[in-house]
Amino acid sequence: MAVVEWKKDGTVAILTMNTAENRHNPSFTSGMLQALDEIEADQEVKSVVLASSDKKNWSLGIDLAWMMDAVNNNRTGDIKAFMYDLNKLFKRILTIPVPVIAAMNGHAFGDGAIIFCTCDFRFMRSDRGYFCFPEVDINIPFLPGMLAMMKKAMPYYKLEECVYSGKKATGKELEECRMVIKACEGEEELMKEAVAYARTFTKGRTIFKEHKWRLNKHIVEIMDKEDPVYIEPLNLMVS
Repeated sequence: MAVVEWKKDGTVAILTMNTAENRHNPSFTSGMLQALDEIEADQEVKSVVLASSDKKNWSLGIDLAWMMDAVNNNRTGDIKAFMYDLNKLFKRILTIPVPVIAAMNGHAFGDGAIIFCTCDFRFMRSDRGYFCFPEVDINIPFLPGMLAMMKKAMPYYKLEECVYSGKKATGKELEECRMVIKACEGEEELMKEAVAYARTFTKGRTIFKEHKWRLNKHIVEIMDKEDPVYIEPLNLMVS
């Protein structure tokens, strides 16, 4: 099974992450970027729903096994390349000329929660799945670009609460602060609601492309200008 795969449901592209925890490593970023290129090339697609085939997890973020192996074997070039590719994926979601709707059917932790924020609109389950930034517990500060993406998706008070405490937030909680369009009862309702919402977007790509760029170009600029300050020396943790 491919790391990610996509299919069309009318004008909606359903992009599915397929590994057990959908952790981010070079294979994940490569698969996602290729899929998004294919989706953009299909002119019939008007929107994207980002889903997970795993029943427990939507995405648990960085593949720590891959990262620790790279660290222990001093593969600094691989780590830097991966961090830049991850930013490339974030930028692709921010600028692809169709709306991207996250359908979070399970847990989203760390970098998985950041991809959730990067999407244009978000749905969760009310009965399963936590949104969480555990970085505060392992001394990993967010890159400036990551913080900018989180700010676009979350009310500032909720962002501070989640970043500083590492607490787990439920779908209902994030629905109340309007970060999530709807917290749905069960996976079937989640996908039904997310796809139905995706179908409401019927406008041309030209205006979506321009609006998404104007809304998000400051985030892209932060990633391009500020993130390398931390990526180049691999200053990714604090002691």
